[in-house]
Amino acid sequence: MNGLRLAVSWLTVLPVRGPESVDRAGAGRAIALAPLIGGLLGAGAAGLMWVLVWVGASSVLAGLLVVGGLALITRGMHLDGLADTMDGLGSYGPPERARQIMKSGGAGPFGVTAIVFSIGVQAFSFAALAEADRWFAVALAVTVGRVAVVLACRNGIDAAPDANFGALVAGTQHPLTAAAWSAAALAAAVFATPAPWQGPLAVLIALAASTILIRHCVRRLDGLSGDPLGAAIELTVSLTAATLSVSL
Repeated sequence: MNGLRLAVSWLTVLPVRGPESVDRAGAGRAIALAPLIGGLLGAGAAGLMWVLVWVGASSVLAGLLVVGGLALITRGMHLDGLADTMDGLGSYGPPERARQIMKSGGAGPFGVTAIVFSIGVQAFSFAALAEADRWFAVALAVTVGRVAVVLACRNGIDAAPDANFGALVAGTQHPLTAAAWSAAALAAAVFATPAPWQGPLAVLIALAASTILIRHCVRRLDGLSGDPLGAAIELTVSLTAATLSVSL
C-alpha cells in the first residue's frame, strides 16, 4: 500500500499522502505501479473527453481541454521534464553543462517548441479518436505513457550525478516487470482500433521511441534524472495517440 500511495502522490495531485520516508525499495514499488496510475488518468481523460463532446464541445476543443486537465492533475511535471530535457539535450555542451541547464528552471527555445508540439499532437490526436468513437484508445495512450517509465527505470540504468529522484528510481525495475507491463499494453491495444494490429503497432513504436530517448539521455547526461522520465511520458503518449488516430 505504501508503494501505491507513493505512486499516487508522485504522479498526481490527488490528496493522498505518501510515506514519510522513501528509500529505493519503496521508490521501485511506486514506479512498478505507475501504469496503474496511468490507467486511472487515462480513464479520467477518456471520460472527460466523452462528456465534453456530449455537451457540444468541438472535438479539438475537447482535446485541448483534456490535455490541459492532464497537465493540471500531474502538476505539469511531465511537460516541465520534457522542456528541461530538450533544452539540456539541445545545448550541445558537456554533460555537466546540460544538467545545469536542465536544473535552471527556465524554458528555452527547444523546451518551448517541444511543449507546444507535444500539446498539439496529443490534442489533435485525441480529437480524431473522439470523432471515431475510440474512447478506449484515449485511455490507452495515457496509460502507455506510464509503462514507458517502468522501462526507463529498468536494471542497468544508472542515475545521473546529483540526481536526487534519479538516484531513487534508476535501475529499480526488474526486466520481468517491464516485460509484463509491455505485454499487458500490447494485449490491451488489440482492442483500441478496428484493425487489431494497429494498436500493438502504436504501442511498439511509442515504447521503442521512448527507450531510444532514455538511452540517449543516459549517454548524454551520464545517467538518468527525473526530467527525462517526464519527457518519455509525453513522447510516448503523443506517439501512441497519433498512431492510433490514423484512419485505415
